[in-house]
Amino acid sequence: MVESFADKVLKWFAHSGRTHLPWQQNPTPYRVWVSEIMLQQTQVTTVIPYYQRFMHSFPDLLSLANASSDAVLKHWEGLGYYTRARNLHKAAQLVRDQYAGEFPTSLAEVEALPGIGRSTAGAILSLACNQAHAILDGNVKRVLARFHAVEGYPGQAAVQKQLWAYAEQHVPAERNAAYTQAMMDLGATLCTRSNPACLLCPIQTGCQAFKLGNPEAYPAPRPAKDLPEKQAVALLLRNAEGEIALEKRPPTGIWGGLWSFPEFPDEQTALAAVTTKPVAIATLPILTHGFSHFTLHLKPLLVDVQDLHAAIDRIMDRDSWLWYKAGTEFSGGLSSAAQRLLKHLTEEV
Repeated sequence: MVESFADKVLKWFAHSGRTHLPWQQNPTPYRVWVSEIMLQQTQVTTVIPYYQRFMHSFPDLLSLANASSDAVLKHWEGLGYYTRARNLHKAAQLVRDQYAGEFPTSLAEVEALPGIGRSTAGAILSLACNQAHAILDGNVKRVLARFHAVEGYPGQAAVQKQLWAYAEQHVPAERNAAYTQAMMDLGATLCTRSNPACLLCPIQTGCQAFKLGNPEAYPAPRPAKDLPEKQAVALLLRNAEGEIALEKRPPTGIWGGLWSFPEFPDEQTALAAVTTKPVAIATLPILTHGFSHFTLHLKPLLVDVQDLHAAIDRIMDRDSWLWYKAGTEFSGGLSSAAQRLLKHLTEEV
């Protein structure tokens, strides 16, 4: 009997797959869902400590749904791509309100939740409920693109459609949870982006890219694109006690819902917003931060003021700012820019 693609992958997983990851223990839909969101664009080794802390504070869906946005973002601080955390929190509240706190188990219902696409929905229901669904995360795209020698960048609609067809084709009728994890593991440990371990691969004999002798040519990389560059001024207002004024950013956009500094297009506009006479003004080193769609060059302007509330009320909404002492514990989530600038101020003291 000829072994199928899935048979070979499952046989390899039985002796070489990962089975001790924290979300694999008691794999409820909630626990798997949180892990899948954290693992989007983030390495397993980075995710593990974040996941463990998150589960300690929010052990079930209702505890997450009932938490404050500050508490959720605080636990996400440093993971990046904060839209994931905001959508996770919003989806938990929807499940609480629309499904009586029980995570849905149909693909359509799961995919309709904020922040969950087709692949993530399939992974959750496969890993937690052993349902037969295909997935197509980055690791699986790479395995399938190489095995079938699929030309083109996977982000292109036609290429993605082709990869989904292959993903569906290989889904086994049984042991789907093991197969889904196996495909993730195969891409993460053997069929890696560079230097793939082809000689150890269980599906090497049928791999078209291996036969062609150029597995690293698949999948095609994202087409090169110059990212736009933007400049802004971050206003750091400091009082006589050395505390810095922080404002909570709007819930959407970059660093949405996190605490940071008010931003202005230029230094003149920033200083014009300070209605009280500054005691001192200093310019800190420019901070450069790369986002997925642009690069931001942030010029920090440190302004010491005496008439504190007059300086702040003009700039920030009364309910969305506070004084913070650099180096002390902060209960909310800080933007990466705020973290770096506050660290700089702490080191200067």
